[in-house]
Amino acid sequence: MAMSSAATTAPSVDKVDGFSRKSVRKAKQKRSQSSSQFRSQGKPIELTPLPLLKDVPAAEQPELFLKKLQQCCTVFDFMDTLSDLKMKEYKRSTLNELVDYVTVSRGYLTEQAYPEVVKMVSHNIFRTLPPSDSNEFDPEEDEPTLEASWPHLQLVYEFFIRFLESQEFQPSIAKKYIDQKFVLQLLELFDSEDPRERDYLKTVLHRIYGKFLGLRAFIRKQINNIFLRFVYETEHFNGVAELLEILGSIINGFALPLKAEHKQFLVKVLIPLHTVRSLSLFHAQLAYCIVQFLEKDPTLTEPVIRGLLKFWPKTCSQKEVMFLGELEEILDVIEPTQFVKIQEPLFKQISRCVSSPHFQVAERALYYWNNEYIMSLIEENSSVILPIMFASLYRISKEHWNPAIVALVYNVLKAFMEMNSTLFDELTATYKSDRQREKKKEKEREELWKKLEDLELKRGLRSDGIIPT
Repeated sequence: MAMSSAATTAPSVDKVDGFSRKSVRKAKQKRSQSSSQFRSQGKPIELTPLPLLKDVPAAEQPELFLKKLQQCCTVFDFMDTLSDLKMKEYKRSTLNELVDYVTVSRGYLTEQAYPEVVKMVSHNIFRTLPPSDSNEFDPEEDEPTLEASWPHLQLVYEFFIRFLESQEFQPSIAKKYIDQKFVLQLLELFDSEDPRERDYLKTVLHRIYGKFLGLRAFIRKQINNIFLRFVYETEHFNGVAELLEILGSIINGFALPLKAEHKQFLVKVLIPLHTVRSLSLFHAQLAYCIVQFLEKDPTLTEPVIRGLLKFWPKTCSQKEVMFLGELEEILDVIEPTQFVKIQEPLFKQISRCVSSPHFQVAERALYYWNNEYIMSLIEENSSVILPIMFASLYRISKEHWNPAIVALVYNVLKAFMEMNSTLFDELTATYKSDRQREKKKEKEREELWKKLEDLELKRGLRSDGIIPT
């Protein structure tokens, strides 16, 4: 059956204020459903009804199973809600029957079944994804476009997962049909706007990764390529969170010592993913992958933390809070020997965060002192960390606008005083004398400016002849 993409017409664009809110700019309501699956012919589709599998003798079931798979290769136009209603329902019930059949039956997976299963699945799921309604689509704010053909598509995915999980499934036969080309097409579907589809794809890819050892390196390489394109070219791909979720369990299964390619993936791909604008959509999964790497190989802690500090957000407080949360997860698993290597640059950044005028950033940084393990690391290295943090903390305790932040700072100062009272007293005295020197310099500077202003005033009066020369 021929399939073609729907013709799309460019929406009319009104002149708008470039500084107006995005929600105001969207003149038209977003459509809730879309599909790239269309029939080229206008005539109705007719499928010949077949008997139920349970109603025929066991010996005839494998052949009937193949016929039903072939029938289900027919794809319907779901954007036309009134067309082929009877046949759509027939296909839906057939798919339901196939799902139940592969779940409970034995002996149906003959060698002839493998190409037919992959052909049926390919005909239904592989398609050009519909374009987003608008170039301004924001996955954080906008409702996703749902796949109109989901009543059939869901059952096809369900069937394929049961097929892959079957006790009779033989990867040695299936690998002829589930190959690199199949995997590439599968990965492209992760860009689907429909979260239901991405969830099924995640399970399918996970099963394929587990069953086909020969495809593992290829799958990792292609995910690597998707992420690099996402970071450095498009900054748009809907399935990043799902792919990271799969990677989390893949990293968990890495053998030790880690291969050079895995370490390179961490430093060259996962760390730069933090720079993307839409980080909040997949940050939890990304942080999990990072921590999994560090639990496997603690020596990677220094390059990871230095990478995060390099890409630290300068103007987005929401991202700063995310970075601080991820850093705390890393510090929860850090080894004391690794902590010593990065404590200076790390606490210089934490000191800047504590001084942030945005109270959520300051608050998130100060919560580090509520973490027992981090507190033990700080205490062991207080002679290095206290001098880095002291000036910021002392100033904030006197000047910050938010009373909740001031209260947290007092608790931190109290903890530092209990850790190392001698150093605390020295820093207090030094800070006060420095402040006095600064105030003295400031006063001298003001006096100098006043003298200069007076001289300028006198010069002006002389030139006007008011004061005799």
